Amino acid sequence: MAIDRIAVIGAGPSGITALKNLLDQGLDALAFDANDRVGGNWIYREDDSHSSVFETTHIISSRQLSEYGDYPWSVHNDAVADYPSHRELADYFQGYTRHFGLQAFIRFGTRIQEASPVGENAAEGWLLRGEGPEGPFEAHFSHLVVANGHHWDPRWPDYPGTFSGQLLHSHHYKKAEPFRDKRVLVIGGGNSACDVAVETSRVSARTDISWRRGYRIVPKFVFGQPSDLFAARMAWLPIGLRTRMSALMLRVLNGPNRLYGLQEPDHAFGETHPTVNDELLYRIRHGKVHPRVDVQRLDGDTVHFADGSRAPYDTIIACTGYHIRHPFLEQAGINFSTGPVRLYHKMLHPDYRSLYFIGLFQPLGCIWPLAELQAKIMAREISGSWKRPADMALRLQRRQPHYKQLDTPRHTITVDYHAFTRELLRELPRDWRSSAKRVPDAPEALSTTSVGT
Repeated sequence: MAIDRIAVIGAGPSGITALKNLLDQGLDALAFDANDRVGGNWIYREDDSHSSVFETTHIISSRQLSEYGDYPWSVHNDAVADYPSHRELADYFQGYTRHFGLQAFIRFGTRIQEASPVGENAAEGWLLRGEGPEGPFEAHFSHLVVANGHHWDPRWPDYPGTFSGQLLHSHHYKKAEPFRDKRVLVIGGGNSACDVAVETSRVSARTDISWRRGYRIVPKFVFGQPSDLFAARMAWLPIGLRTRMSALMLRVLNGPNRLYGLQEPDHAFGETHPTVNDELLYRIRHGKVHPRVDVQRLDGDTVHFADGSRAPYDTIIACTGYHIRHPFLEQAGINFSTGPVRLYHKMLHPDYRSLYFIGLFQPLGCIWPLAELQAKIMAREISGSWKRPADMALRLQRRQPHYKQLDTPRHTITVDYHAFTRELLRELPRDWRSSAKRVPDAPEALSTTSVGT
């Protein structure tokens, strides 16, 4: 049985750079995606789908720090906004795919249902079972690359009581108009929660936002620059000093949270993912968004809060994050939904040498430039020009996170953008960038019975 083909699950930002870099090394690779085009989470649809973006979503990292090294924005569209919209991002990923000739190596409309290791610790590869446009299939691959993202399985809050109104997760929120003249409660203090609160407040009868703890609100621009570019100037400093300086700067720029009726943070800067929003504090001070503390219980259309207050609502929108799940791997005993995610460089599994995760991390910054670096390391290992350390499992056991993180499910995969970049670059040659357009020969057709057999 020939097993010289590599499977990539997902054709979003991480999947397409994984595929591109495998092909760059002359490897035989094929990607699978349930959508009808590349882009993953950035393919916006008004109906319920895999995507968590909504009508007005813009990225929270700047264009300059949100590009592939092999395909900068200057090649694609140098006139794009400082903070691109989901439409601009989807177009960017489609441009990347065309530029490097990846389309023929992606099987769209195909969902992988199970990935089973063949041999001890997958020494003989992986057997994939799935459903494609032509029906069910089985396929045998030498290596498996998981790059299908982690923003698809909503994590719901659990409160005593029952709510009689509309309860939905931010994953299913698409636009503000359905909430016109409604009484809306948004739960959460992350980026989605603050964006949803701002957007619904434009049309709702009232929008409240409930935080269980205090968060720092980072403006999108500092001294006329995107805030992450301004922060990048301090990237050479030790992380502890950098975080203290960032917290002090925010205190100077925004003042204390109590001036807005919000809880003060009870944790250091960097211990939670930053909330980047220019409008929430403005909308609060203009009486359009109303702060609330944590929910205590639900009773019909009434929500009771931890400070003893209560209010009626028509809709609750829970912006409470996502489970980290890969159902197709669960039969192999690989499950990151609870506990730490123990992967070397956030990509290499200590037991399965033929299994790679690309983009399974949450940076204080943008994912895909770092996923590109992971992909280059992975492709070099498979092609034989890079070797993982012999004591990788021990290093993984001793590894300390870039930041001390809050003990919540959301913070098991957080990395510092600049520290993680340096960590990955240490594994690559100085001339790691390769921007030449490459269009390999088209792969074999996908059979309904097998691939690579």
